[in-house]
Order: sequence, then C-alpha cells, then structure tokens
Amino acid sequence: MKKVNVAVVGATGLVGSTILKVMAERDFPVAELTLLASERSAGHQLAYRGDMLTVGNLAEASFDGIDIAFFAAGSGISRDHAPRAAQAGALVIDNSSMFRMAPDIPLVVPEVNGDDIPEKGIVANPNCSTIQCMAPLHALKPYGLKRVVYSTYQAVSGSGMKGLRDLDEHKQEFYPYPIQANVLPHIDSFREDGYTGEEHKMINETRKILHLPELPVTATTVRVPVRFGHCVSANVELENAFDLKELVDRLATHEGIVLMDDPAHNVYPMPTMAEGRDEVFVGRVRRDMSVNNGVNLWIVADNVRKGAATNAVQIALKALERMK
Repeated sequence: MKKVNVAVVGATGLVGSTILKVMAERDFPVAELTLLASERSAGHQLAYRGDMLTVGNLAEASFDGIDIAFFAAGSGISRDHAPRAAQAGALVIDNSSMFRMAPDIPLVVPEVNGDDIPEKGIVANPNCSTIQCMAPLHALKPYGLKRVVYSTYQAVSGSGMKGLRDLDEHKQEFYPYPIQANVLPHIDSFREDGYTGEEHKMINETRKILHLPELPVTATTVRVPVRFGHCVSANVELENAFDLKELVDRLATHEGIVLMDDPAHNVYPMPTMAEGRDEVFVGRVRRDMSVNNGVNLWIVADNVRKGAATNAVQIALKALERMK
C-alpha cells in the first residue's frame, strides 16, 4: 500500500486524537502528516509514533498535496473547509453531520457499503449510533428488512469532552439535567414532530447506507451515565421466515461483528468490554414472539472508535486498497 499525505482537522479533539491513535495502531501508510485545528489550539504539540508534531492553524492551511483529509471538528468547520480540501484533490472523510444526507455524497460503513467510497471528493462518516447497527442489519438483509425499531443507551463521550466533564466532575454544564445517576431521553434538539435530531439521523442514515430509502425505521435515543460504549436494542421485523440458528450464524460470520450470545452463562455485550475495541458486539439474539418473522438484537460498540475514528480510518484504508 503506497504512502500518502494525510491531514487531520480537529486533531486536538476527542475524535481527532483517536483517529491518530487508530492510524498508529494500524500502521497507516503516512508519507507526511499535517495536524490542523482552530486558532485557539494551533501551536500545540501532539505525539505521533514517537514524533512531536505542531498543530497548524486551519484557517491558514492549504490542502495542496494532501491525499486524505480527516475532518473531526464539527459541521461548521466541515461546511467551510471540507469542500476546499476536496477541490485541492483530497479524499475528505468527514465525521460531522454536514454532508451525511447530501444525495451526491456517500455515507459509508466499510463492511456494509465500502463500494460506495469515491477516489476523490467527500465521503461522510455516519452517526456513531447508526454505524454500529449497520453490520448486524446488513447480515439480516437477505431475509428482507421490513421494519426496524431502535432504542439506544448512549455514553456521554458521544457528546465529546463536554459530556465527559459533566459525568466525571458531577457538573451540569452541557446537559439540561444532571447525567450522574440519571437517564436523559434527549440527544440533540427536539424537532416539531417530537423526535430529536439524533433519532432522525438514525432513521435517515440507516436507509441511505443500506440503500433502502423506503425502509420503515423508528428510534428513541437515550443518554446514560456511561463514559464510553453505546448500546442499542434493535427490534427487526423481517419479510421472510428464518431459522434462528442460521440467522445467528450470519451474524457471527459477518465482517466486523463479534457474537457474544450465551445467556445461560451470562455472556452478552456490555460497554465495559467494548471500550477500546473496534468491533461491533452482538448478543441477546432472540425471536420477537409478538410478530411474524421478528428478531431482537443487543448491539454494543465503542462510540469514539468504531462509532467515529475507526470507521473513518477504515474508509481511508479501503480507498487506499483500490489505489494499489
């Protein structure tokens, strides 16, 4: 795999710093690495594989010569600067929600729709809670997906450092209520239809990634007092009858999934064991007896790694495989 010039925008943030960590772990083929952030963070130094690199000012940066640009600095930054990087010839992998539903920009989970990755231009990294559900749903797609109901239990790191501070320091600065010893059925802002922005993301992104624009999907997204690791209860109604053992085997053998499903011995996924891992963990697989051809899944993943940084790096690596 040839070495490429890489830029990381938002390198000092939670997701940006994790992108650097995942790149180092996976021996990403870097020729030259450029770290960028806001003027406030410019000048800071970050370590990468034994070298200390100085963070540059994004506002003053040129993307000339950059092959791959990771954006992890919010929608406003992506709106203003991602097109500039793409016009300079980079493959831009954007972690914000800015471009996810743009019809001409692919939204990618590599194990599911890696063929959608372009050679150049912008590719969107999905929402964290959506990402972890895609491989399990893709494994069930041969049975025909009829309806999906999501109920999420999302860690505070999904809100970045502000969410972690509210939990760790027993503060109420970011969330509307204390998160310590509490559960908030409120992620993102409420819309006129009563759903939150996070719920709309899960609904719309699921349809786009799976190439099923008419798939009925609904969601309730909830913030819980856990540092890392989102959990999703997915109730899936299928078009066709299924053998449960065959269905479980499909899950177990799908790329990116680790099956942990032995309830007789209390084996099931939890955030504490998913933290720091890149896989999607699935357990509590059982028929939904209330409908024909229904199944329940419990899906857990590290929201900062697979739910953001790792998925972005996997997109880049998949693109590089095509450049051989």
